[in-house]
Amino acid sequence: MAVPDPFDLLRPLGLSRPLGLLRDAAWTAEQLGRSALGQEHLRLAVTGLSRSGKTVFITSLLANLLAAGQGRRALPALEAASGGRLRDVRLVPAGTQTVPRFDLAGHLGALAADPPAWPGRTDDLSTVELTLTLERSSWLGGLLGRRTVTLELLDYPGEWLLDLPMLSQDYAGWSAATLDRLRREPRAAACAEFLSFADALPAAAPPEEALARRGFVLYRDALRVCRDELGMRLLQPGRALNPGPRGEAPILWFFPLPHPDGGGLSDLLRQRFDAYLADQRESFFEPYFRRFRRQAVLVDVLGALHAGQAAFEDTADALAAIAGALRDEESWLDRLLGVGPERVAFAATKADHVPSRQRDALAALLGSLVGAGEAEAASVHVLASVRCTEDDVATLDGRPVAAVRGVLLENGRSARVYPGEVPLRTPEPGFWAHGFFRMPEFQPPRLDPAGAAGVPHLGLDTLLARLIGDLL
Repeated sequence: MAVPDPFDLLRPLGLSRPLGLLRDAAWTAEQLGRSALGQEHLRLAVTGLSRSGKTVFITSLLANLLAAGQGRRALPALEAASGGRLRDVRLVPAGTQTVPRFDLAGHLGALAADPPAWPGRTDDLSTVELTLTLERSSWLGGLLGRRTVTLELLDYPGEWLLDLPMLSQDYAGWSAATLDRLRREPRAAACAEFLSFADALPAAAPPEEALARRGFVLYRDALRVCRDELGMRLLQPGRALNPGPRGEAPILWFFPLPHPDGGGLSDLLRQRFDAYLADQRESFFEPYFRRFRRQAVLVDVLGALHAGQAAFEDTADALAAIAGALRDEESWLDRLLGVGPERVAFAATKADHVPSRQRDALAALLGSLVGAGEAEAASVHVLASVRCTEDDVATLDGRPVAAVRGVLLENGRSARVYPGEVPLRTPEPGFWAHGFFRMPEFQPPRLDPAGAAGVPHLGLDTLLARLIGDLL
């Protein structure tokens, strides 16, 4: 017979926050004990919007750390930060976890295929752990032996991250903010059928299941168009777009209303909204977004720039909402207990899609998107988790310009591409009017399926040196 967790006995009494604090205190004490024994456990949160490249990032990070553990110079900046003390890196064998394991072999297999392919879209939560064995830096090393650091990583659908700002909203406030966004072009055209449906509902619409289900389907389909055709990212709830393995459970069947306090249908949708947020906090954000010490936030700045002004501004709004929510979730007591990130790094992904001379501009643009306050408190990087281009020179109007060369995904042919100029800050209106930037899709280089030689990258070692180098 299983012995109940004493913490869980407090939950029905409405003591979820005290329960969380007790768990945090116990976790902090455990981490201090591990550190004293030279057996640190580090949770690195890899966060980012959908299509920012989290899965590719984690795949490259794991492969390159494993290669570095075998003596290959796959991550020179991290090697320098650790003082050359890294001696071995191994994947922690799967145990009895209930969370799916990150499929490193499968993702490396996609990159090693003929032709190579990018890993598919993430549709569920998964975790993986590495054990890093290091020599001690002091003369006590000979007495105490080597130390270990267990590095835990988390992958999940990027759409889910946009539920984090919802935790501080009520149904009425969320409805008003969401409908305001949907009524702006180009969203308005994509959401026309849903908006017509919602606007036609009387304030006292009855709480009929068919009505609620119809509204949700129209809303979900509108969100899909906004994501897939318009490049929008601030789309909530995230599980409407990517419900995960549970599918579209009834808890998801809500949508914004113009009259959110009318009773009847609005009461039903409010109940589902509240239940959804409680479930997300309990099953996802509390267990996985707390208790991490370092955080990487990945942003597809170039993809947003290519998608146009509306998508770029939407990405900026989504990033600001997430940064604000992460900051608001952390109280002084959380910091006292050692909960929450000690270091945060923002990284613009796919940096190999522009030539090297433009990457400083890309970093500056990301800093502008993040905001001066957030950028100052964190660090800003440019990154290509899997490098698939080399610098080249093209001719434009009779003059040489910096370009990149790679294999195009659409036809498998090598091509020289001049993507345009990356602005240093949020572009002026004239930039959008003339379409000054294009975003090619490149094929990844074909890799060793075992990953023994590591993965070619751009800036991954610098980012890791910033995030975890001091702990090695």
